[in-house]
Amino acid sequence: MKYFGTDGIRKKAEEFTTEFLAKIIKGLSDYAGTDIKILLGGDTRESSEWILTDLETACETFGLEYASVGVLPTPAINYCFYQMGFDFAIDVTASHNPYTDNGIKIFERGRTTGQKLCEEGCLAIETALDSDYTYQPVSTTLRENLHDEALNLYKTHLKNYIGDIDFSNLKIGIDCANGATSVIGDSVFKELGAKTYLINADSHYNTTINQNCGSTHLESLQKLVAENSLDFGIAYDGDGDRCLLIDSKSNVVDGDQIIAILADFLSLDQIAITVMANQGLLNWAKDNNIKAEITPVGDSNVAAAMRQYGIKLGGEQSGHIILPNEPTGDGILTSLMVARTITNSQKSLDSLASVFTKSPQVILNMPATAEQKQALKSSDSAKNLLLEYSKKLEPLNGRLLVRPSGTEPLIRITMWGDDESAITTLAKELQTKLEQTI
Repeated sequence: MKYFGTDGIRKKAEEFTTEFLAKIIKGLSDYAGTDIKILLGGDTRESSEWILTDLETACETFGLEYASVGVLPTPAINYCFYQMGFDFAIDVTASHNPYTDNGIKIFERGRTTGQKLCEEGCLAIETALDSDYTYQPVSTTLRENLHDEALNLYKTHLKNYIGDIDFSNLKIGIDCANGATSVIGDSVFKELGAKTYLINADSHYNTTINQNCGSTHLESLQKLVAENSLDFGIAYDGDGDRCLLIDSKSNVVDGDQIIAILADFLSLDQIAITVMANQGLLNWAKDNNIKAEITPVGDSNVAAAMRQYGIKLGGEQSGHIILPNEPTGDGILTSLMVARTITNSQKSLDSLASVFTKSPQVILNMPATAEQKQALKSSDSAKNLLLEYSKKLEPLNGRLLVRPSGTEPLIRITMWGDDESAITTLAKELQTKLEQTI
């Protein structure tokens, strides 16, 4: 698609013009009609405030019923729109990207939960975005704010899901990335008895979301855990749909390890993971007779596979974890489940995370234009180059994945193999040659 990537629409904030946003609403009404109710919300980046205002005006102009919840995590918006009787949710967020970017995620009602907008709906919006429609906005007078109601509804859901548990034995560091989880902060963990240390929790519209904090910059959380001798630390991303963890020794515990920890705790025999999964997780699954369904990158692909095959747990190395009976990744719920596992098992996160041995893995991010991303897919020279390096990895029991990012102007080069030094050298070589080729 031209506008929708692996996680909705994502662009520089200034590209979300009044007209562009109006066409999104037009496309949604073309797809679903005008007798629909839309819930609006988003993260804390400064542009989210005016984008939400423009979306409200567009809904008013097209005669659609709408309300806003303001700043809420993505999984909260997805949960609440369904429970509150809305037909769609529009979430204004660019997740882990810097504040200069923003994005649009759209959810619609599935059979029992909210789920990301289907291909038909996305195509209707893409058609509207490419149309020459002239937008003439009307003025809005009543803007319904359901923030407090939705926040309380979501917190109740978290507590009901995690069940009766006492975390008074835990000391936990929490980094909210100055993003959407800041409106909840450490409240749920504290109410369940944990002693918490909260950082980077600015819940106002800001320019510091994801800036040297959160799941993309773990250094401050690692320092917090070490200096306060904490049991573990939790780092959310900007919109709160994923998390990474830090154990008591300041080691990173990623999504692959979290999946293994929870699959073992819940005694599951199936998981859904992406092609980005570490080889060590695949080996662990095979050794433990756990069927691993492999999907393309993107939590929507994982969720689709889970629905199709009745799989209860899935996710990505980046920390998108989809739990049983949940429609999408939820960083807060994931971290609560890990805390429950630690408490019930009476094992440390350090011990739990050693459930499998990671294979050496190297990820390089190569800046790329849209034209270069397309050349990666269509150029015979690029295809031959990737085939050449795949063969070079064979003696190292390795594999190669090169793909255009669906959320950033990057091409990601990932290599696995037995020798970290060797695959690092090969990955750098490949990046240099790929830059010359495309």
